Amino acid sequence: MPPPSGQEMDAPRSEQIERYDVLERPAPPDLQALVDIAAQICEVPTAAINLITHGEQHQIATAGFAPEVCARDDSMCAAVLTETAPVIVEDASRDDRFRLNPFVTGDIGEVRFYASAPLVTPAGVTIGRLCVFDSVTRVLDTTQADTLELLARRVVDVLELRLRTRQLEESLLELTHTRDELHRSNEQLTHFASQVSHDLMNPLAGIIASAECLATEQAVRDDPVLEAQVRNVFDSGRRMEAMAVEILRHAGLGARLDKRTVDLDRLLREVRLDLADLLDRTRTTLEVGPLGEVEGDPRQLYSVFLNLLSNAAKFTRPGVPPRVSVRRAVGEGVRLEVVDHGPGIRPERRREVFRLFARADHRVPGSGIGLATVHRIVTAHGGVVTLAETPGGGTTVVLDLPASINR
Repeated sequence: MPPPSGQEMDAPRSEQIERYDVLERPAPPDLQALVDIAAQICEVPTAAINLITHGEQHQIATAGFAPEVCARDDSMCAAVLTETAPVIVEDASRDDRFRLNPFVTGDIGEVRFYASAPLVTPAGVTIGRLCVFDSVTRVLDTTQADTLELLARRVVDVLELRLRTRQLEESLLELTHTRDELHRSNEQLTHFASQVSHDLMNPLAGIIASAECLATEQAVRDDPVLEAQVRNVFDSGRRMEAMAVEILRHAGLGARLDKRTVDLDRLLREVRLDLADLLDRTRTTLEVGPLGEVEGDPRQLYSVFLNLLSNAAKFTRPGVPPRVSVRRAVGEGVRLEVVDHGPGIRPERRREVFRLFARADHRVPGSGIGLATVHRIVTAHGGVVTLAETPGGGTTVVLDLPASINR
């Protein structure tokens, strides 16, 4: 049975492209890096990632020229959309598929050399092609052709990774905001995290592995610009991997508590030891305790204080070394306060900063997960976390934990 034609696949193709949500946005850095690498590996001045919809070709990332949208009937990539292997044409003016194409005849362009590889989704839908081209005739050797096909697969991996990450973020935001249904949301979130981790990590592992492989190529090692771009892809992949791990870890917090009596003074000594480099680098003065004991999960309470103290050390006023104190205050149950003298948080933003990915100050690098993690853990312990202004300036984080937790 012959494979379906390009026209027959229009509906599933359009659906896949719409899910990726890239047509109306600037090219993300990871896709831009891949198309730049394709151009340099194939030694051509121009390259593009082309997605083909029902009536148009959309260039979502390009090298050597600005992205454009053209009619599908004019697209060279659309002419070979159903090809399952790379297409390599030394002189398009002599190829029956392209010799009358306006990009070849001079009406739009004067392409001679053309090569492309298909962009195939995990569902088996070809959504476009990664192409390289030039106004003079060329040939590709076997290594270049194989690399072009490899990069096309990585383009789809990036699209899948961005889709899965967006889905994960949206689900986490929705579930985090549903405080009244905490137990149900914990179960859903844990299940979702397990389900999405495979989809999220596989394309990411492919990106990192491909970048490592590309870094060993002689053409990459001999070209400082190309080497920097490959390193950028690798570093971006590692950062996204760390973010994914952090998000997935956040999803599991609070689902199950390993409840026991926790010596908070000992726990803070461990936190202080693990933050020693940051505290020394920022010249942070830290005063602790005595704090006594509390019932809870020591690992998750450790995460609470690790996040709060690292935030206090990082968010500072210019020229003012951080001063932080952790103390036990009078209150029902167990009340703990983490007091800093930094820039503070405006009253109207004190509830917002506990939301996932919300950030009080974008001048300091961060993911926006720390305070959301604190809120999630304290809530799972049956407690409440609030923010207040420190007299004289700064932020006081108040943790109210119950005297005991039902076992």
